Amino acid sequence: MIALIQRVTNASVEVEQEIVGEIEHGLLVLLAIEPADDEQKAKRLAQRVAGYRVFEDENGKMNLNVKQAGGDILVVSQFTLAADTTRGMRPSFTSAASPQISNTLYQFFCQQLREQGFKVPTGIFGADMKVSLVNDGPVTFNLSI
Repeated sequence: MIALIQRVTNASVEVEQEIVGEIEHGLLVLLAIEPADDEQKAKRLAQRVAGYRVFEDENGKMNLNVKQAGGDILVVSQFTLAADTTRGMRPSFTSAASPQISNTLYQFFCQQLREQGFKVPTGIFGADMKVSLVNDGPVTFNLSI
């Protein structure tokens, strides 16, 4: 399971020219599910995302997590993060989980964040989405479980 997290001043996701999810200050999470992933991994990754300290404290150090910084979390499914890019000039997606498994674990991951007290807007799984963001920093991390 892979989460590319970006600290943002704002982010939104659009489907068919309609904004379906947006946040101001917080984290944009692009999430990919791999075949060996399960609910235990999804729960652990949700805890890591929520607890990861990427926001600055009063001394300018990255010591605050998204909740401590008063931020929100926007989650967008992105199977291309699981691509195998080690050979050739075209990515292979055999390392991504099937859409059925991915959607189930994507929804479970989002629910785990909600249970931690976050309002979690999302994209629409499997849709053609347009993601807009202002990366704050820029600050981007690749978390995997």
